[in-house]
Parts: sequence; C-alpha cells; structure tokens
Amino acid sequence: MALKATIFKARLQIADMDRHYYGEHALTLARHPSETDERMMLRLLAFARHAHEDLAFGRGVSTEDEPDLWIRSLTGEVELWIQLGQPDEREIRRACGRARQVVLYTYSGQGASIWWEQLGRKLSSLGNLSVYDIPVESMAVLGQLVARGMEINISIQDGAIWLANAETAVEVSIEVRQEAGTSR
Repeated sequence: MALKATIFKARLQIADMDRHYYGEHALTLARHPSETDERMMLRLLAFARHAHEDLAFGRGVSTEDEPDLWIRSLTGEVELWIQLGQPDEREIRRACGRARQVVLYTYSGQGASIWWEQLGRKLSSLGNLSVYDIPVESMAVLGQLVARGMEINISIQDGAIWLANAETAVEVSIEVRQEAGTSR
C-alpha cells in the first residue's frame, strides 16, 4: 500500500526589503512520504525568496520534468524554474533551455560541496542559472518551525533571512555559488 502525502497549511507574511515585495500568502503543501520536514521548509523558504502572485508549487518530489516551484506565463512559457537538491548536469541544462531563469538550492552539506566541485565549472557557462547552498545548520533551524498549521513571518533584508512564528525566530544563511548573469 502506497503512503499518502501529509498536508500542511502555511500562512506566510513576507517582507522582502531587497525586492520591495510585501505580501501575505495562504499555502497548502503536500509533503511526499520521502520528503523531510527540512526539505519541505526549504520549499517554503524558496517560495518566500521568490514570492510572486504567479509562483506555484510543482507536483512534487516524485514528478520528473517539473520543478519544485515555478512561474509560467499565460502562454505557458516557463519564466522561473526553482529546483531543490543536486540534479545531474543534463537535467540542469534542460531546465536552463526551458526557462528564462533557473534557481537551484542545494542543502546537503558536504555532499552538496562535492557535487558543486564536480559540476561548478561546467555550469558556469549557463547565464540564466543561479545556484545557492543552504548550510546544514540552517536546514536544522528550518525544521524547528514545522507544524501542520503554520503562521510564519519572513523578513529579508540585505541578504539576511529571518523566519519567525509565535514561539521561535531563526536566521537562515544562504551561500551564493553562482548568480545568473555572473560567471565565477
């Protein structure tokens, strides 16, 4: 018997001073049985960093050829493709060919560093690709905010990200590996 996804509700209050974006979002997240709480919270964090009225979650971890989050235009073109993890080079190149902008979040500590050492140079030629790494410590603090019903305030200013609920406030750090339009 297949396990079913666990449903979480989240109300986000986002104040992104870096992008001058301020908004409230009521979201429903389905956490696949193979997905950790921390990875699900990273999807929420990615949503907050790229918040837009057209930003939507993909169909999930078990769906190939679809990102974790994306913005599609009215004509069906992919404006923004957001992926979590360490996809292979072919997958990343395919996403960069399909989308105007691709953002990749890695999060598995040493494994992500080794992955970047192997692929970083090859990916630097992709001008529409941004790659960010979330340190293991930040992934752990994201896990502290998990609840079936979440109300989270998110503040982003000068690259610093703060998430707070009624009991806890945490800072999440992000390491820039590559930003679109810049080569390293």
